[in-house]
Parts: sequence; C-alpha cells; structure tokens
Amino acid sequence: MNLLTSVQEVQIPVLAAMLLGACATKLVHVLHVGPVAETFGPTAFFPAHLRRPAAVALSLVELGLGAGLVVTAGRIGQGAPATSIRLAACLFFVVATCALIELRANRPEAGCGCFGNLSTAPVGTRTLIRSALLALAGLATIGLHAIGRPTSANAVQLVAILVVEMLIFGALSPEIGEGLIRLGYYEPCEFRHVPSQRTLAALRRSRSWRRYSPLITSDVPADIWRELCWRYVVYPSSSDGKRADLVFAIYLQQRRPVVRAALVDSATGQTLPWPSAPTARARVRLRQAGEPRLAADPITMSPATVWTDMPVSTDV
Repeated sequence: MNLLTSVQEVQIPVLAAMLLGACATKLVHVLHVGPVAETFGPTAFFPAHLRRPAAVALSLVELGLGAGLVVTAGRIGQGAPATSIRLAACLFFVVATCALIELRANRPEAGCGCFGNLSTAPVGTRTLIRSALLALAGLATIGLHAIGRPTSANAVQLVAILVVEMLIFGALSPEIGEGLIRLGYYEPCEFRHVPSQRTLAALRRSRSWRRYSPLITSDVPADIWRELCWRYVVYPSSSDGKRADLVFAIYLQQRRPVVRAALVDSATGQTLPWPSAPTARARVRLRQAGEPRLAADPITMSPATVWTDMPVSTDV
C-alpha cells in the first residue's frame, strides 16, 4: 500500500469523527441546557422562526453523514452508495466553508457553532482552514476502494498519518482550548442556567411533590421566581378549609435537586402546620369550589423569611 492510498483511507475515520463529534456536542448541549439553541453559527442567517428547525436539521445531517461514512467504509456500501455519501460529505464542508466566510464578514462576533456551545469564539482563520481541509479530505475519499482490516505492515503507517492529522486539526480547533478551560472551571450556582421546565419536571419527580400534591387545588403554578441558587414555585392549595399557598423551593442543579416545601396562609402569610393529605373526593370538591387567588405576594418574602420561621419539609 502506497502512501497516497493510506492518506485516503485515513480520511474516512477523520471525517466521521468530526461529523459525529459535532452532532454529539450539540446533543449534550440540548440535554444539559434545554432545547436546541436558536443559533448555531450560520443558522443565524435564517429568519428567527426557522433558526431552531435549521439547527435540528444541521445536527441530523451531520449524524447521517458521519454514520454513512462508517457504514460504507467496507464492502457493504461500495459503489454508488459509498460515492454518494462521500460526495455529500465533501459538498457539506464546501458549503460550510462558504457559510463561515459569509458569517465572518457579516457577523464577526458570532461563533461558528461547529461543536455546539464550545464554538463560541468568533470565526477566525484557523476555523476557515479547518473547514476547507475537511472539504479536501472529503474530496480525497471519492473513488476510494473498500477499506479492509489493516495488515501489520501498514498499520504503523496508518496510525502515524492519523495522529499527524488529528494534531493538525487540533491545532486548528479553538474548541480544544475552550474545553480545557471548562474542565477546570466550576460554575457558581448563582449563574447556573437551569430552564424552568427542567425545574418543574424535577419537582414532579420528587418525594415532596408526591407527599403534598393532594393539597394543591390548581395544576398551574400561581407564581415562579428565582433567587440565587433556588427556584421557588407556588401552588394554590387548601388546608383545613383555609386558602393556602404551597411553596416549593428547588435547588438549581441538573440532577437530583434538593426540594423543600412550606405551607403558608394566603391571607396572612403565616406558617400553617402540615395537615393530613385530603382524599381524592375532597380534592375534587376543592377544585369545584374554585381556584384560590394568591393573596400574599411571595416575591416580597426573602428566602430567610420563607424557610427560617416555618415548618419545612426537605426532600433530597
């Protein structure tokens, strides 16, 4: 096997790793932060209502091309299927390079979005060179024969070429520096971004919710607000015939957040003792009586006021 053939074969795993890695980082961003961000690099050129669908479509294209390159690398996809996938990968990076040039000219402060929220640095020369080299790598794979198991004679050569290419692309990737910084950085909980939907989902999975939700007379929270590391959720409720507010405090962390609960009189703001959970029939009667209006404004109550002088239930 000559050197040129070895270089061509190495491009398949390199391209697949880049495409699948880009898709994976976007997926991690979605799982940890919430819905897909409205802008991933060139998707900023789309109208506002199309940016999110465009970002989803971009991730799906990366996933399809990366998986396709892996599947058609052997004898299964030889011929037209392999040629089509490799040509599509080449055209993808050509279009990406042109889009990055346009992005750099019109929105120089925007990141390329290539690897999700790791690609926040403005598009620079390194990013453009990387995209152009990946387009050339895709072009080099067109017409390549089926890749078989490497022999002991050429294995060292293939590994050496792969290592050199990965070092080159690593030097051209500003995301590596950003990733290293984030590995050594602990984000203070006061600045931690946790969507309200994730907080409500964690609350409904908690033991405090299962214990006290029968007191709630409305499925819709009366109020939601955040103070530092806690998000507070207030539900209208009833206790011994009195209108009350069931206040939950959820610590802002991604997994197994601490959940605290307190029962407050709606009219006076005083703490109420925990009653026994009402039966299902009593809960129906409470709902038919109408949802109580939130009389006391919980925003004016500081965390110390809410949790220091009242009975609190804690759920870890």
